[in-house]
Amino acid sequence: MAKKKSNRPSKTFSQAIGLNNIINDKTNFVFGIILFCLAVFLIIAFVSYFSTGAADQSIVNDLRPNDILNSGKEFQNSCGSLGAVISDFFINKCFGIPAFFIPLFIIVWSLKCMGAKPNLKLGKWFFCTALGMVWSSVTFSKLLTPLMPDSIFNPGGGHGQFICQWFEGLIGSPGLIAVLIIVALAFLTYLTSETIIVVRKIMNPMGYITNRVKFTISENNGDEPGATAEPVDDNEEAEPESESTDVQQPIDLDIVNNDEPQEEAAANGAEPTAVVQPANANDGAENINLEMGESQKDEHAKEKVVAGNDEVLTPINPREPFVNWRFPNVDLLKKYPSDDMTSFVRKDELELKKNQIIKVLNDFDVQIRSIRATVGPTITLYEITPAPGIRISKIRNLEDDIALSLAAKGIRIIAPMPGKGTIGIEVPNEHANIVSMWSIINSKKFEEAKMELPIALGKTITNEVFMVDLAKIPHLLVAGATGQGKSVGLNAIITSLLYKKHPNELKIVLVDPKKVEFSIYAPIAKHYMAALDENEDEPIITDVQKVVKTLKGLCVLMDKRYDMLKLAGARNIKEYNKKFLSHHLNPEEGHEYMPYIVVVIDEFGDLIMTAGKEIEMPITRIAQLARAVGIHMIIATQRPTTKIITGTIKANFPGRIAFRVGSRIDSQVILDRTGAQQLVGRGDMLYLNGSEPTRVQCAFVDTPEVDAISKFIADQPGPVTPMEIPEPAMDEGGEGDAGGVDAQKLDPLFRQAALMVVLSQQGSTSKIQRQFSIGYNRAGRLMDQLHDAGIVGEAHGSKPREVLIADEATLNNLLDQLK
Repeated sequence: MAKKKSNRPSKTFSQAIGLNNIINDKTNFVFGIILFCLAVFLIIAFVSYFSTGAADQSIVNDLRPNDILNSGKEFQNSCGSLGAVISDFFINKCFGIPAFFIPLFIIVWSLKCMGAKPNLKLGKWFFCTALGMVWSSVTFSKLLTPLMPDSIFNPGGGHGQFICQWFEGLIGSPGLIAVLIIVALAFLTYLTSETIIVVRKIMNPMGYITNRVKFTISENNGDEPGATAEPVDDNEEAEPESESTDVQQPIDLDIVNNDEPQEEAAANGAEPTAVVQPANANDGAENINLEMGESQKDEHAKEKVVAGNDEVLTPINPREPFVNWRFPNVDLLKKYPSDDMTSFVRKDELELKKNQIIKVLNDFDVQIRSIRATVGPTITLYEITPAPGIRISKIRNLEDDIALSLAAKGIRIIAPMPGKGTIGIEVPNEHANIVSMWSIINSKKFEEAKMELPIALGKTITNEVFMVDLAKIPHLLVAGATGQGKSVGLNAIITSLLYKKHPNELKIVLVDPKKVEFSIYAPIAKHYMAALDENEDEPIITDVQKVVKTLKGLCVLMDKRYDMLKLAGARNIKEYNKKFLSHHLNPEEGHEYMPYIVVVIDEFGDLIMTAGKEIEMPITRIAQLARAVGIHMIIATQRPTTKIITGTIKANFPGRIAFRVGSRIDSQVILDRTGAQQLVGRGDMLYLNGSEPTRVQCAFVDTPEVDAISKFIADQPGPVTPMEIPEPAMDEGGEGDAGGVDAQKLDPLFRQAALMVVLSQQGSTSKIQRQFSIGYNRAGRLMDQLHDAGIVGEAHGSKPREVLIADEATLNNLLDQLK
């Protein structure tokens, strides 16, 4: 009967004798230090042997037991008699110069014991150093002995000399050389499979040169937009360490790093120091640096320079009276470890993915001539040049097969690349890196930007800072699935504006139906925001009815600004402000400096579902007309459907940002093309304002960073109230009072519209529009006139207005008062 096995684990020998309690981390550390000192001792003794070995050799050969104490100071070795004996044994009698492999292995052993290199494999190191020492001993004895005839020891030691003589007697000198080469190639193949590629190239160099696929890697870092990889010469043999393993054909790997450190610069908005040249350039005087204080600048700006009979005024400073305004410092933003990285992807990862791409293409008989990798923080772009006769559609159809081979999500094929004769394959990196807002704000490109409304979105695949001018877009649509980075993207846009624009130059209208997304900007409401007078206490708009009223108020402001532009003879806000600051416009005639206004609407889909046309129409009117007067809109939604993003919205919002979405249909709605469904999330986005989208990794700005920026701005002296938006026309006048209506300005359809409303008892703008076949704007004006005349009541979102007149007779009496 078989004995039943015990489930108890058996004790090891060390556990049985209690060694586990003795050998611990401290013991290993001390033992490692001892080994390291021993290795240093051996190295000093070996090096000293080369100069003192001749003097010590006769003493070592005739050594008596008592002489080892070296009481007569006869040994010349730096490590005394013990060093002389050990050196003579290992170098002269055993391995010669390769004896230095012994202290090398002892150093590796000591580093592992001390915990400095805990992952070292001692078995592999012992095998490699032992084999290398034996092989080198024989090789040195064969090759270096004729070159060192007067040496006191054989370069390969006694061991090498013996093995060399034995093999030469057995297989001759050519056989010995062949054995040495075979052992070396086998050993190198064990270390790296690159050896096979090198041997193949040596055996068939012409085939390698004519058939190889060129592979170049470009890693752009910082603000060098023109940094690219150098082309590989087809007639130039690559270095062995730059070659890669490929099962199909040899690949030439040429890595070019264009890593320029980002220049540090202060972002506090301080004025530069003025440099004044001496009057006489030949007197050898040095330049004089004059630092002008803020109060002196104020006085200097107000001085008048008289030339003849004409008085020329110094241009107005648009930042008055807050000329001491300090822009937020870059130190308020968080710096991440990835900001200091010069390479985002390991070379072996690039090689592996490149080989897999080539293998998939070769499996489907798609031949390519070259492949180039551009490494970014999140995505690596592989650009391939197909061989002649290869259809682009054939490569495009392999998108799923390449994704399967790479075991990665978000594979995107661009066929062809715009402006290039290549096909792009965008592959996510194994480890995505954060693009911090610190790296964007601290970049030279952002600091030197001369845009009217610069918004920094993040970094491209080439690791360049990606910025656009909102004034030129001029309106932006942001969409994406929940949790893919939409809110962070809006924060990045607002943050970049706060770092570049003075409160007198920019006003922001924030619409937040969720009531929590934009609450962190509440401290800067008085400095940077615009609102209706009734919303002054709560400038961040969260109520749908207030949103409608604010948007209509912006339409009134837009019309007023157009009137000012007409009087000034200016085509746009930039020309108008330039004339105003140059004293070409008289403030007493109503002219004033116009700040840019940016309207940011989050959760646009929720507003459309709640208020419908009441929201869409003023947004459409602003989007169509407000660009010239400096009013720009950014709307965001997490529901990219045709009911939310209508054709009217898309037609008036040329700038699009698409974060990752769940389907091709959603991508079509946002971008009019597919691609957004293949993004990898976490801020990965496509920006479109033209023919082809640009892939960008959105800058990450966290809530504590925005909070710190808001507090920094709030602590400075600035405007005491938000900028006032005029009340919309529908809020003027009183119910049942026709005295405020000018009969001369009434619409010709006013009487017919009033009669239709009273008879149907429905105060609906859309019904007036349908009944009289007129546009929505005219129908809206008619409804406003009916309200001013006291025929209908206040607006309540998308609901019809209350009709205040009960019958036709009462209406006729009211209309008679208008004559």
